[in-house]
Amino acid sequence: MLEFRESSGNVFADLGLPNPEERLAKADLMIIINAEIKRRGLRQAEAAAMVGLRQPDISNIARGLGISYSMERLLTVLGRLGMEVEITARRRRNGAGTVVVRRAV
Repeated sequence: MLEFRESSGNVFADLGLPNPEERLAKADLMIIINAEIKRRGLRQAEAAAMVGLRQPDISNIARGLGISYSMERLLTVLGRLGMEVEITARRRRNGAGTVVVRRAV
């Protein structure tokens, strides 16, 4: 018999991985980076030259293997792609704070 459990909305938390909020935020940033590179029709080498990374770094980001990159590095890549990044901090009424990445349309 199969057992199902409803997701929390964060696969990293569901898997019990450390720092799940940060991992999810990084994954979301990598998705946005990939979408912008594809939108521009850039090859990985072209994108790498534009953002100051090596082609293997862009390949890692494209394959979702950029979790080891810092948030700062991913945000810098977005900025160099001409993306506007906005960070908002607000007080929560209770519980721990979270990191949420939203892509403006």
